[in-house]
Amino acid sequence: MNTPESLSTPAETTEGIAAEPTAAAETHSAKAASAASAGQSEHYNDDTTLSEYLESLLVTVLLALFATTFILQAFKIPSPSMETTLLVGDHLLVNKFIFGGHGAWYEKLLPYRPLERGDIIVFKYPYQDHTHYVKRVIGLPGDHLKIVDQRVFINGKVLNEPYVTHDPNVGYDPLNYNFPPKGVQLYSSPMVPEWATDFKHYVHDDEIVVPQGKYFAMGDNRDHSADSRYWGFVDRDAIMGRPFLIYWSVDASSADYTPNTFFQRLTGIFETIAHLPTRTRWNRMLHTVH
Repeated sequence: MNTPESLSTPAETTEGIAAEPTAAAETHSAKAASAASAGQSEHYNDDTTLSEYLESLLVTVLLALFATTFILQAFKIPSPSMETTLLVGDHLLVNKFIFGGHGAWYEKLLPYRPLERGDIIVFKYPYQDHTHYVKRVIGLPGDHLKIVDQRVFINGKVLNEPYVTHDPNVGYDPLNYNFPPKGVQLYSSPMVPEWATDFKHYVHDDEIVVPQGKYFAMGDNRDHSADSRYWGFVDRDAIMGRPFLIYWSVDASSADYTPNTFFQRLTGIFETIAHLPTRTRWNRMLHTVH
């Protein structure tokens, strides 16, 4: 009766010995599984990181497009027509989220305001390739406007314009002394042909009447400004916004912004970068526009 018991011991021992490799194998399998899982996790993390980068990039692009379409946009000044308020080489931020007047229902819910006389505006030029212009609003819809001896009259009263500059060295321009022009003055003035024909429909008692939905805009540098005197009214829908900040200003001339070859533009960019500290107008940095 003792024999089976004595035989059970080797069996138990054998069973125990057989159990040890099984535990080691399980441990090895667990480590292999863990390593495989880690490899898959790293691969998953790489994929996740890449997708997150792409998602962030897409969101950034969409926000930038939204901002430049509806809120802010950057422009530069290529001509002296707004001196001394704005100089050639001024780089501006334009607030596109400011002017109402379209009659949309949401304008009452948003911080829009109507255009006012004296506002500086960025708008699309009505001719050529719709170049962006920067001028000051002088005449509002319904205004009766005329210019006599370089003075602007609005509804029979002289307009106070402390921002205006005149160049005594410039030759006689009939539209700077008598607008709307009459007779010989009309034919000797450098008006756009379309405007030279159309403006007559808006003249009443030697004054030009600004129609609804239109604005009469002029440059502060009156003797060097191609403005509404020469090409007509600014349509409300063409107005993009109001410049409010000079974020950078570089000492430049109109020739620096004259259309030229790609190589010349590239050379100009490198010259500007090379002389950035000396060409930057530091006193105009972050200067507000009025």
